Amino acid sequence: MDYLKIFSPATVANVSCGFDSMGFAVDAVGDEMSFTKTSSKGVKITTITGANLTYDIDKNAASAVVQKMLNDAKADFGIALTIHKGFKPGSGLGSSAASAAGAALGANKLLGNRYNNLELTKFAMYGEEVACGSQIADNVAAAIYGGFILVRSYNPLEIVKLPVPKELRVVAIHPQVEIKTKDARDVLPANVPLKNAITQWANVGGLVSGLFTDDYQLISNSLVDLVAEPARKSFIPFFDDVKTNAVKAGALGAGISGSGPTIFALCKGDKSAENVYKSIQETYAKTAIDFTIFTSKVNAEGIKILE
Repeated sequence: MDYLKIFSPATVANVSCGFDSMGFAVDAVGDEMSFTKTSSKGVKITTITGANLTYDIDKNAASAVVQKMLNDAKADFGIALTIHKGFKPGSGLGSSAASAAGAALGANKLLGNRYNNLELTKFAMYGEEVACGSQIADNVAAAIYGGFILVRSYNPLEIVKLPVPKELRVVAIHPQVEIKTKDARDVLPANVPLKNAITQWANVGGLVSGLFTDDYQLISNSLVDLVAEPARKSFIPFFDDVKTNAVKAGALGAGISGSGPTIFALCKGDKSAENVYKSIQETYAKTAIDFTIFTSKVNAEGIKILE
């Protein structure tokens, strides 16, 4: 294989109760990237569209991952890379993760599928460190494995792929406001009351169980975050209004995607997702803040090869 083009999906991380440990991929939004073998060694970014990202191969999450993989494999060829960003960086939908995960899978294909998904996740985590300063796994693992994932452990890294109930849908709104990840991290509580911690652990268990048993009511009951959401929601204008109206319209639950500002809502079935979409859209249309909104199936496959 000398060339391929891929779709690397946006991802929702945390999923309310699963702070830094759960995530899922979406179908409707993502990046397109192409990879071409070159006779000269190393990596080169030839084109970036859709966002103003650096061409510096050491500072771009995608090229940094490709370079690391080529060096690790002692490849006798190089890779020319193109990136089209299908959604805005800083959205809370795993923009850097889509680049890093897509780069890992694309490079691996040209390397003859040398690495497994867990190894690809580790390479992609390096890209997250280049972009964000820390090797987080929830977004990149969701993009690579597809569907829902649980980061069971970081040391050693252990990723658990979870099933996706057939009728599960997501509606997500991205208000056009900026939230710095550092600010979102800084407001998190240093200590969590034991009662809240117990509830949070139980909700993670309930969400995982609900996914395995197609129990939508259990999924709904478990989409409660007592740790990050109370501290972060003030960064997102009209968050409580969006969440309240989404649930009234039939959403199983709603929360902050990553560190925000995107708000996600999980729904059962297309009709419910349609109603929730309209409710969220109407809620934000009354504000003076621009936004984008989409509805999607959960992407059970993850990164897809287009050609």
